[in-house]
Amino acid sequence: MKSLTEYLTFNVKTRRAFVNITPDIRKLVTKSNVQEGLCLVNAMHITASVFINDNESGLHNDYEKWLEGLAPHEPIEQYDHNKTGEDNADAHLKRQVMGREVVVAITKGKLDFGPWEQIFYGEFDGRRPKRVLVKIIGE
Repeated sequence: MKSLTEYLTFNVKTRRAFVNITPDIRKLVTKSNVQEGLCLVNAMHITASVFINDNESGLHNDYEKWLEGLAPHEPIEQYDHNKTGEDNADAHLKRQVMGREVVVAITKGKLDFGPWEQIFYGEFDGRRPKRVLVKIIGE
């Protein structure tokens, strides 16, 4: 069995952002030489997410509004977590909703997506470097 482990680092300039990382993941699948297997993509920080959906700006705006409605950033005093000196409780909650990781099948050396599917890094408390683990296994 072949395997590849790589780490991608993101440092978005804003508190929140969605970054399409599909091209990066495709390059790593090619590098792995895995023809049949699995690709795990995992956000390694508790205020960031990895998820699969459509690469459409209206949808990303809808996510932003929806997540802010579920867990608004302000007032920061509304969250017990922020009493520790942090101001990112909302980011933890947003990550919980959007998910920690995705697993995508690799078939004939390519990511085996459904129509319109892309992999995204979701940042909910940015402005500092954060890592994403990519683990590819298979034959």
